Amino acid sequence: MDHHTARAAIISGSPSPLSKSRALLELARERLDAAGFETTMIELAALPADALLGRKKDARVEEALLAVRAADVVVAASPVYRATYTGLLKVFFDLLPRNGLEGKVGVAILTGASADHRLALDHGFRPLFASVGAAVVANGVYGWDAQFTPAPEAGLAALVDRAIDEAVAGARTTV
Repeated sequence: MDHHTARAAIISGSPSPLSKSRALLELARERLDAAGFETTMIELAALPADALLGRKKDARVEEALLAVRAADVVVAASPVYRATYTGLLKVFFDLLPRNGLEGKVGVAILTGASADHRLALDHGFRPLFASVGAAVVANGVYGWDAQFTPAPEAGLAALVDRAIDEAVAGARTTV
């Protein structure tokens, strides 16, 4: 039997390295590590803008794209800006080929100031994953400011666990 190393790409679409969406990504990473996945964290804000915009090539952006292509599970998190995910995340997804996430399981995580923007998860973020061929887990995660005290409260952490568990199960059936 061929042994496949389970891999996950974890993408931070936040312009800040210390964001609430990043805190939820860390929980997702811990859960994936516990499930035996080899994880790669991709900090989009640390990548060169010209390469993210497709104006020139950069080895760091190419490495990030390779990590996503090699992954079985792709977890992306973003704060909500103007009722959707960040432009930073959008330009990165624009670099993926049309079916660049085909055969991969996607997990969408959004954070916002209030519960008001939770529909952005289903109306914007899930379609972004689907547009490049990912099978998106049914249980996305939306967290808002009141759920961070300052760490994510237990109920929110449980939502991350549920989404990652679903992704792990989905990835294991496609490998």
